[in-house]
Amino acid sequence: MIVGLGNPGDEYADTRHNTGFKVIDSLAETVGIKVKKRKFGARFESGVFAGKKLILLKPWQFMNRSGQAVATAAGFYKINARQLMVVTDDMDLGPGRIRLRYKGSAGGHNGLADIIRKLGTNEFARCRVGIGRNTEADTVDYVLDKPQKDEELLLAAAIERARNAVLCWIEYDIETAMNKFNSFSE
Repeated sequence: MIVGLGNPGDEYADTRHNTGFKVIDSLAETVGIKVKKRKFGARFESGVFAGKKLILLKPWQFMNRSGQAVATAAGFYKINARQLMVVTDDMDLGPGRIRLRYKGSAGGHNGLADIIRKLGTNEFARCRVGIGRNTEADTVDYVLDKPQKDEELLLAAAIERARNAVLCWIEYDIETAMNKFNSFSE
């Protein structure tokens, strides 16, 4: 199951904080499905890639309440933490960068913190997509704002790289994906 984090509603659609949703949309387009079904407090759909069944999920609550939808869907589909990838934005990575990990802390991200709390474990893969940081802006205002023109191409490239990294994880494993995609040179 691949979970993309974001906030529901048209007013958040193009914000930095909805980068996880954008990666899910890109994955859905690549595997030829539409993420429109409603259940678990989320939008979701299933499909197949590399001979493996996958579930794409967008929790349909605000970011800091994403955990319940993830835990409910994981329980319904009997998905263990090792079969879960969460895609989210990350202010500590510059725009255009991505970073994969197979476990770890929430790193100050409220959506990840809620998922860890609801699942009772931090041992699931995550793909963080860099949105950068503006030290002059309030954090909430920054993540809920639209990217500047100079960031848009970098973020589009990062979304594509994140999609490809998740597909690599599905086809192979987290170590292969980390080795291939955690360097900036790709």
